[in-house]
Amino acid sequence: MGSECGPGGSQSRAVWCAHSEGWTTLHTNCDQAERPENQQSCFHVCDWHKDLYDWQLGAWNQCVPVSMRSTGALQRPAVCTRGEEGIQTREVGCVQKADGVPAEDAAICEYFEPKPRLEQACLIPCPRDCVVSQFTPWTSCSKTCGMGLQNRVRFVLAPPLFGGSACPNLTEFQTCQPGPCVGPESLYSLRVGSWGPCSVPLPRTLIKNKRNRNRQNRQGGKFWDLQVGYQTREVTCVHRSGNTDALSLCSRESLPVTYQACVLAKDCEVSDWTDWSPCSKDCYELNGPTGERTRTRRVHQFPVGEGEECPELEEKEPCTPQGEGVPPCIVYNWKTTEWTECRVDMLLSQQDRRRGNLTGLCGGGVQNHEVYCVQATSADPASSSLNSKEASRPVDGDLCLSPPPNTTQLCHIPCPVECDVSSWGAWGPCTFENCLDTAAKKGFKLRKRRIVNEPTGGTGSCPHLVEAIPCDEPSCYDWLLVKLDECIPDNERECGPGTQIPQVQCVNSDGEYVDRQLCRDAILPMPVICEVPCPKDCVLSPWTTWSLCSHTCSGKNTEGRQMRARSVLAYSAGEGGVQCPNSSALQEVRSCNDHPCTVYHWQTGPWGQCIEDTSVPSANSTGARAGVGGGDSSCSVGMQTRKVICVRVNVGQVPPKKCPESIRPETVRPCLLPCKRDCFVTPYSDWSACPAICKAGGNTKRKQNRKRIIIQLPANGGQDCPEVLAQERDCEVPSVCLGYRWKTHKWRRCQLVPWSVRQDSPGAVETCGPGLQARAVSCRKQDGGQADMGACLKFASSMPSLTQPCQLPCQDDCQLTTWSKFSSCTQDCVGVKTRKRMLVGKSKKQDQCKNNQVYPLSEIQYCPCNKYNAQPVGNWSDCILPEGGRVEGQLGMKVQGDIKECGQGYRYQAMVCYDQDNRLVETSRCNSHGYIEEACIIPCPSDCKLSEWSNWSRCSKSCGSGVKVRSKWLREKPYNGGRPCPKLDHVNQVYEVVPCLSDCGQYVWVAEPWSVWKVSNVDLKENCGEGGQTRKVRCMQNTIDGPSDPVEDYLCDPEDMPLGARDRQLPCPEDCVLSDWGAWSRCSLVRTDADYLVVFAPIVSHCNISDILCFLEKEPCSLNSNCYHYSYNITDWSTCQLSERAVCGSGMKTRMLDCVRSDGKSVDLKFCEEWQMNASCVVECPINCQLSDWSPWSECTQICGLVGKLWRRRTVLQLPQGDGRPCPPQREQWKPCPVRPCYHWRYSSWSECKSEGARCGEGLRFRNMSCFVSDGSGQGEGSLVDDELCGNLEPSVDGDKQITLEEPCTSPCPGDCYLTDWTVWSPCQLSCVSGDDLGFGSVQVRSRAVLAQEPENLLQCPEQEWEARPCTEGQCYEYKWMTGAWRSSSRLVWCQRSDGLNVTGGCPLTAQPLADRSCDPACNKPRSFCTEAGVCGCDEGYTEVMTSDGLLDQCTVIPVLEIPTAGDNRADVKTIRAVSPTQPSNSLPGRAGRTWFLQPFGPDGKLKTWVYGVAAGAFVLLVFIVSMTFLAW
Repeated sequence: MGSECGPGGSQSRAVWCAHSEGWTTLHTNCDQAERPENQQSCFHVCDWHKDLYDWQLGAWNQCVPVSMRSTGALQRPAVCTRGEEGIQTREVGCVQKADGVPAEDAAICEYFEPKPRLEQACLIPCPRDCVVSQFTPWTSCSKTCGMGLQNRVRFVLAPPLFGGSACPNLTEFQTCQPGPCVGPESLYSLRVGSWGPCSVPLPRTLIKNKRNRNRQNRQGGKFWDLQVGYQTREVTCVHRSGNTDALSLCSRESLPVTYQACVLAKDCEVSDWTDWSPCSKDCYELNGPTGERTRTRRVHQFPVGEGEECPELEEKEPCTPQGEGVPPCIVYNWKTTEWTECRVDMLLSQQDRRRGNLTGLCGGGVQNHEVYCVQATSADPASSSLNSKEASRPVDGDLCLSPPPNTTQLCHIPCPVECDVSSWGAWGPCTFENCLDTAAKKGFKLRKRRIVNEPTGGTGSCPHLVEAIPCDEPSCYDWLLVKLDECIPDNERECGPGTQIPQVQCVNSDGEYVDRQLCRDAILPMPVICEVPCPKDCVLSPWTTWSLCSHTCSGKNTEGRQMRARSVLAYSAGEGGVQCPNSSALQEVRSCNDHPCTVYHWQTGPWGQCIEDTSVPSANSTGARAGVGGGDSSCSVGMQTRKVICVRVNVGQVPPKKCPESIRPETVRPCLLPCKRDCFVTPYSDWSACPAICKAGGNTKRKQNRKRIIIQLPANGGQDCPEVLAQERDCEVPSVCLGYRWKTHKWRRCQLVPWSVRQDSPGAVETCGPGLQARAVSCRKQDGGQADMGACLKFASSMPSLTQPCQLPCQDDCQLTTWSKFSSCTQDCVGVKTRKRMLVGKSKKQDQCKNNQVYPLSEIQYCPCNKYNAQPVGNWSDCILPEGGRVEGQLGMKVQGDIKECGQGYRYQAMVCYDQDNRLVETSRCNSHGYIEEACIIPCPSDCKLSEWSNWSRCSKSCGSGVKVRSKWLREKPYNGGRPCPKLDHVNQVYEVVPCLSDCGQYVWVAEPWSVWKVSNVDLKENCGEGGQTRKVRCMQNTIDGPSDPVEDYLCDPEDMPLGARDRQLPCPEDCVLSDWGAWSRCSLVRTDADYLVVFAPIVSHCNISDILCFLEKEPCSLNSNCYHYSYNITDWSTCQLSERAVCGSGMKTRMLDCVRSDGKSVDLKFCEEWQMNASCVVECPINCQLSDWSPWSECTQICGLVGKLWRRRTVLQLPQGDGRPCPPQREQWKPCPVRPCYHWRYSSWSECKSEGARCGEGLRFRNMSCFVSDGSGQGEGSLVDDELCGNLEPSVDGDKQITLEEPCTSPCPGDCYLTDWTVWSPCQLSCVSGDDLGFGSVQVRSRAVLAQEPENLLQCPEQEWEARPCTEGQCYEYKWMTGAWRSSSRLVWCQRSDGLNVTGGCPLTAQPLADRSCDPACNKPRSFCTEAGVCGCDEGYTEVMTSDGLLDQCTVIPVLEIPTAGDNRADVKTIRAVSPTQPSNSLPGRAGRTWFLQPFGPDGKLKTWVYGVAAGAFVLLVFIVSMTFLAW
């Protein structure tokens, strides 16, 4: 392997011998002569070869059908429908880039890029035959007598493509003979040839120097250096066979002129290019647009005659300024004003008359600001920021190239958070007002609540958090009993009296643990006396807990009480045992909440306004920069005060000493004063440019204006904004349009053809005759100043002619002045106008010149009878609100930031003015300003209207949690783009749902303590055994303070009623004594066989371990008996609940639940697992559609005509959201332009070709250019009007500025065979199949047919011609065979194009229908014809009579059966007559009969089906008659 780059490397490969079955064998088993090479040279490719080699792609070869490349399996289709698939190939090679030499190895290029494909699929389109039109009618006979020719021609519509059939002959000839000629036939004609080149006459030897000097000083002489010469032509006499004969054979009195003056052709000469002008851009801008520089050249010699036209005189190219001193370009950026305040619209479902004050609305809204363009300065980098409020001068918005920022944005006003407090805590102990000062001996009990959220604006709006009650014997610290130790009998005995040591902790008035030393003055709780029952003693249960206090405070009629109880578990043995106490000792009652019901608290008023604190130095600023670009920053510290009073609950204000002074809220606090913000406005913009007085349309303004923009509104007492923000003034000097015009100078002397050329012509005079005169043309500015000729070539109309024919009158010629202008009309309809001319020179004395018939000196025309009528045209415009507040303040409105626009406006309709000839004229002729105006109404949008909220419904559940609903119903649907309704149900209502709770614990069972045991089997010694207890159970109303008043038992749930009696074994002395049973344990949710309910009873007295079962009880779990499943009964989510004045945004939705036992009973929520009761939600904010202002009215869409419109548009700045008002569908408006007549120049038709002085040969044809008026619709050519009305138009016809009013032509001589003029280009046609473009482009064609005059000269005719060219925007045409009705044995068959044009070609010949049909034998019987089936049939009204061998014998008339109808006077007469079906009926009017034609044979000669039916019916009838006859016998 070579190690260096380039050729010389080598590659190797393994070569081995293999068996045909694939296994490897010895090399000797293979033919060594056929052994492949195992090594070859190669080219070592390196990366730098990529710059030296590349693929060279050859052109694609011709598309070859796939069928030709296959082995014969594919058959080419007989009928081509779309095209044939083909393959194209090309050559691809790897070559050196420098010289194209093939590379040593193609792998070099493949190393860098895959080899391009060598083949590609292609489509060979179906052949397209030439398509020609139908023949024109036959021309008139080429001769008036004798044998002549008639011609008819057709033209090419589509050229042959893709190998289609060539075009057929475009001309057909037929001989004609109008009649015999009288006398000898004219055989010779005088023919003139074409003019020869313009030649210069021989120079004269005597030329005066003065004439030379005068010629050099002529205006424009250096440009027009015209040289008048002459040209000649040949006149010959030709035979009608086309041969040229002696001129004497063409007998004429005078021969045509063979000479004429001409201008010697000179090409345009220009100077060299000037240097490039400085670049139009004189600054540097990275990635910005480039500038432009130009260079020009001047005309030294304008083209004369047939000389070559001037080349381009100006050249442009893009440029960028170069050099170190190029300053950077001025950059323009967008700036914005302050955002307006956020405006929030309420939801439709929230609209309520009771919510009249909407100033506190919060949630989502919209705000906007103004955007303007300013010049960015390099000194202030922040000036490009959109948030910067630097007061820069506004400039034209077109200077800012970047897209403008949005003028609207969504905003959000935070909703105020109301202060939320917890419930009141318990009353604290009686404590000093100030523990540091205990001399006052004045105490208070306090209870507190806390703030559970963060309210808006701090805690100043929260209710009072502390309430106080005066009390006696206050203390700041006290002992808190934590628990009692177990009862320890005295003297270390096992039972008997004992004590319980209390466990205490020192706490302050807030219940917080403090140092025990602080309670040294407090009374320490004493040990509690207790007793441990001995075996023979009475055993009592432990005390129950204290019940709730019956009242929250104590007064004259109320006193708080608490109760606790215990019961006898076992009686004493009576001998030495302690006896049980009486029943009164089993209950204890104590006072509670013994404080009076006089509650005091401090009440605060709202904070006052922040005022400046004079004791603090002021730093408030009114400067311009204090508030720019930021929010309401603080500038100094102020002071706020509020009122604080002491209030007794349910009474009112009391003296302050009644409330604890230590918790009195503050009345003064510091505050931050916001900075004063002055109004800021931009400087005035530059004055707008004064419009040019020559602006098209004439509706120019004579005012210029400037404005300034408020970028910051005043706040906090800052300086107010100025009242005047815009100024307007009159334009000082109207600008003048820059323009150029041609100035023509005096015509020079008429120059004749040299006498040496003319002298041999008969009748020629040396000093008179036809000649040519020239003039100079110069360029002028509109104000008349001199201008460069190139300016007029570039900006002015076409150059006036430099020469014209002239006539030097001879001595006997009549000379007249040109016609004067017509005099003005003094009165229309009845007046006249005249123009005059005069004889000049010697013509005044010549008699032949005084002949007014030949040389009239005056002309009279009647004045036109101008009558005008105006009429409206077109549709009414959109209804447009007036601008400038004409009636907007009263009848219309436009809400800032809203799209509500309605009220009275105006609509317009164009007026058109016609004269008496129905020609369009200026509307001022009809005393009209161009349109009529009519008041109209834009209906105001009406929002969806809902009713007020209904009352809340009852809670959906009488016990537990449910929902309650209120609703609004639809009062009025929205229309005219009003805000849509919220989502309504099928009865057009909207609902609000909130959870509710019906308290299931409103009534509860209350059980009194158990009574003393009553033993049924009394053993006076033992007092134990079977016994029972009873207690009272009452239904009571549950209140916040606990059960209060007893009510009827049916109000409580009977299933929850506690037991009123129980039976049990009363323990005997020395028995194990247990307390009451505790609660059953819970079963598992999934019950198993091993599940049991377990209940425990605590040991009270002398039980052994062996008695363990006596305090444990079990029973099996049974679902819905003693074991239950628990699940939630959950209400639906409520509607999203917002804060008080919020209209949208984040809220909370809630739901409530019941804990339901598996047997369906509602139980306490503690039995169920926790569940999410609240969830966040979002109410979509109502954002109305925001639209931009209307744009200025556009220019008229048409310069003239009836259909011109002015448009203005607006765009959507903010799409609507939620139930905001939708965008109106009308985003653009139009109104008509004043109607203006459309004047344009139009050519007349070419005149016949005339060969002056001869019958045939080269000649001229002429046409005129006239002024026409039209309505701009493009329909029709318009009406001819005076040329003066087109005087302001540049001479051009259909956009072509090159005006051609005469052109050379050839007039054929008798007997000539010649080509017609070129036809107009055909319509552009695509290559299509079934309307689908095949992608081969479009083409159009024109053709020339042959016309002949003599049958003998047909062999001398030229070939017909056609030519095609590509075009754009082609159209698809389809071709279809059409057939006519059969007439005898033939019918018409023709090809028709899809646009209805009958053509030849285009339709496939294989699908051509038959045009003739024949029968064998021929149908030569009267009234017979050959049918489509190829058999003979008869005409309608005749029936076929066939021979025995099935051939037509004759056609006979079908008998006609007439059935008279109602109203026929001869209804009682029935006739059968034979009539000819071709004869018209002679029945009376009103008599309509039904005629049946009984025709047994069909067109094919066979019997019709009904004949067989009639025969079968007749046979059956015959059999029936025979049978009946037989039976009768």
